[in-house]
Amino acid sequence: MKISIDGLHKAFESRIRLGIMSALSVNDALDFNSLKEYLGVTDGNLATHIKALEKEEFIGVEKSFIGKKPNTKYFMTKEGRRAFKSHLEKLEKFIKSQKSE
Repeated sequence: MKISIDGLHKAFESRIRLGIMSALSVNDALDFNSLKEYLGVTDGNLATHIKALEKEEFIGVEKSFIGKKPNTKYFMTKEGRRAFKSHLEKLEKFIKSQKSE
C-alpha cells in the first residue's frame, strides 16, 4: 500500500511548532511566557521555533511595554491560519485513508 503525505507543510513537522500554532489558533495572541508555559519548553527552544514560524510569515509579533517592562505577543497571521488549516485537513485525510474498512 502506497502512503501519501503530500500537502503536509514541513514547518509543522516539529511538535513545538505544531503546539505554537495550535495554541495561537484558539487564542487571539499569546505572550512568550504563556507559550513557554503551555508547551513546557526552554526560552531558547521556543525562540528558535518562533523564528522559524516568523520566517514563514505564519505568526506575527507585537511588541509593547507594560509599565517599563517589555511584553512580546505572538499571533497567527492570515497566511499562517490558512496554511495550518490546510495542514490539519491533509493530516486528517491521511489518517482517515489509513483506517481499515
